[in-house]
Amino acid sequence: MSLLSGIRYNLQGLWLGLRTPRLLALGMLRFFIVALLAVGLSWLILAKHTDILSMMWPQPESAWILWAWYLASWILSLLLMGVAAVLAYVFAQLFFAVFIMDLMSRITETMATGQPAVAPNASLMTQMAFLVRQELPRNIIPILITLILMGLGWFTPLGPVLTIVGPMVAVIFLAWDNTDIIPARQLLPFGQRFKTLGATLPFHLGFGLPFLFPVLNLFFLSFAPVGATLYHLDRHKDAPAPATSSNP
Repeated sequence: MSLLSGIRYNLQGLWLGLRTPRLLALGMLRFFIVALLAVGLSWLILAKHTDILSMMWPQPESAWILWAWYLASWILSLLLMGVAAVLAYVFAQLFFAVFIMDLMSRITETMATGQPAVAPNASLMTQMAFLVRQELPRNIIPILITLILMGLGWFTPLGPVLTIVGPMVAVIFLAWDNTDIIPARQLLPFGQRFKTLGATLPFHLGFGLPFLFPVLNLFFLSFAPVGATLYHLDRHKDAPAPATSSNP
């Protein structure tokens, strides 16, 4: 699927979540938790955004260039506020949000198909424990790598490029954190699921792009499991059936 398909599924999930009382309640619970953390981190970033830019580009003395420096300062602030929302999301994931995500996914799946897809003969406790373990390789490590890349960008000539590429990489993994809920619940191996991500990078970039808009990204992050579940269901529905051989 394309980048535009990713954006469409994200918007579709948000709209369905806002119209469904149970999904709305769970999404707003996630929203308030993430918002509380994001506001604190964003305030810290805005208070230090001039110092951060000065490390990358010292304030010029020429009035002809100074306007560009101020513009770059606020563009950087917007990007870092997007990163603040990402960090708030990760912190929330570490505690309990993964359980809310799975519940939202199960509700969406039940609405669409009648029942959620689970691994055969796997208890609910087994599924939940597996989902929690997946948060480290699937979400936290990629986000930390992204932040390291951005940090390196502040001190290298590639700073402007890395500062933009870093958030793009982060939102791809954030999108995958949502689209991977059902495969992880089915206990599919990490390598197999990661290979699927590599084959659908444009879609995941499109799905994650709304996460870069300050304030709005909190709503998109809160209801992302809904759109991600719709994507997984459509992808599974459109997949070709396995070939069967008849006995001679």
